[in-house]
Amino acid sequence: MFGDNSVGYDANFPTGGPLTLDLERIIGRQRIRTGLESSAGLLRGRRILVTGAGGYIGSELCRQLSRWEPESLMMLDRNETALHLAATSIGNVSPSVRTSILLADIRDSRGLARLFQQCRPDTVFHAAALKWVPILEKFPGEAVKTNVFGTRAVLEAALAADVAFLVNISTDKAVDPVGVLGYSKRIAEGLTAAAAIQAGRPYVSVRFGNVLGCQGSFLDVFARQIAAGRPVTVTHPEVTRYLMTVQEAVELVIQSVALGSVGHALVLDMGEQVRILDIARRLIAHAGAELPVRYVGLRPGEKLTEALVAPSESPVRHVHPKIMEVPVPALKAGDGPELDAWGEDQAVVAALRATCLAMAGDDPVAQDPGHRLV
Repeated sequence: MFGDNSVGYDANFPTGGPLTLDLERIIGRQRIRTGLESSAGLLRGRRILVTGAGGYIGSELCRQLSRWEPESLMMLDRNETALHLAATSIGNVSPSVRTSILLADIRDSRGLARLFQQCRPDTVFHAAALKWVPILEKFPGEAVKTNVFGTRAVLEAALAADVAFLVNISTDKAVDPVGVLGYSKRIAEGLTAAAAIQAGRPYVSVRFGNVLGCQGSFLDVFARQIAAGRPVTVTHPEVTRYLMTVQEAVELVIQSVALGSVGHALVLDMGEQVRILDIARRLIAHAGAELPVRYVGLRPGEKLTEALVAPSESPVRHVHPKIMEVPVPALKAGDGPELDAWGEDQAVVAALRATCLAMAGDDPVAQDPGHRLV
């Protein structure tokens, strides 16, 4: 999830069965538990809608939500195959839960608004996003269409349908962003904060580190390289990341129902960052192999290290022993420069960057009131 994942992708290694991994051993710490049972009861009897329900996070979120006896669980995605598989898995886990499939694209604001009016959800988990750093660096307009305009469409539909609670799933790459994924998700956080203020309701963002185990993640890449007997590719010997399991990620999302306040972001305190080189070496040793590690260099949009909270995000307070709450500046319509998803790539990236600067109070287009966020 949300992945630069600090791996040089090697398209030449074959597919095959990945290594059997103990993820907690790989990341060097035990799973963080937040006492979910004390909060998840608030979901009982709710009409819940999940965007991106066919994805790795979205489908796992649906499976966990189904345990807490919602009145209904609406699963929205534009990928019909992934949506079908996710819905089937819910039936296997919680056959008594009333589920419905919503085949829709969050970029389609009119269709989305109509669906929300028809379904009338009272709780929305917004997991739909484009996430892969190198791809979005090449196609920044697509990041704008999905992560910015799509998020805005979800928020507008939620406001019009009088949704009581909404959580926007974000990423640590939104903290002091340097690339397209981070810029677009930082803007999505700002739009969520503005909608929360408008509604006066707990619309919040939840900020993840890299979630382990998804297809195409660095563990997946490493495992396939090792299985093929190829060198294991790492971007830089000192690259580090905050890592979390999908169970930790979903638990944080569900906890936000009880802990979220208007317009803030919630962040799991995951301790120290993990050096990716150390994980590569553990996996090679685990496989009993003798393979070299090859360094391929940081790619555009990647950082050497990440952060969970920016220096400017204060005050930070703990709303739970393991969960921090940080303020997010609201980004209202009319704030920042114009975002044209169909413009030249360089101009799109410049506008994304300038919008994030505007959120930080350093507006590079303050002298030009003709530029607006659209």
